[in-house]
Amino acid sequence: MQRRVFLLAATAAAGLSACGFALRQAPNYAFKTLFNTVAEGSTLGTELNRNLEASGTVKVIRDPRLIEQADVVFDVVADQREKVVVGVNAAGQVREFQLRTRFTFRLRTLAGKILIPPTQILLQRDITFNESAVLAKETEEALLYRDMQSDIVQQVLRRLAAVKEL
Repeated sequence: MQRRVFLLAATAAAGLSACGFALRQAPNYAFKTLFNTVAEGSTLGTELNRNLEASGTVKVIRDPRLIEQADVVFDVVADQREKVVVGVNAAGQVREFQLRTRFTFRLRTLAGKILIPPTQILLQRDITFNESAVLAKETEEALLYRDMQSDIVQQVLRRLAAVKEL
């Protein structure tokens, strides 16, 4: 029985290695320093900066006086949150909202060469609403916005890693 389990595990490991399966590696960026124009108090900007610096290969510059040291400039064109009513009951009371996060950015060199043209990321989540659970729904809304923010950061990081040359 033990031999059979070992053979099954060995076969599965061999099959996975043969199909090209590999864990995702840390991205290699074409730049070493990045000047980030995200607003100072932006939680999205903080998370983006933290993830870039955690890669160990990119230094994020936030001080506008040091912009000349940057290889590339990350421009935030728009960062918006929206809350839209999508469902009401017969009495006209709100029963469902749609939360949207719209983030537009571009990446350029100091010389003005556009590496990533203005790109918009739009995420949306639906949330039900109940007057008797207002505090719980506010907490759920905050969690959904935080989840969308993390998703945007991951998408931006993948797009930055796709830049191969300056």
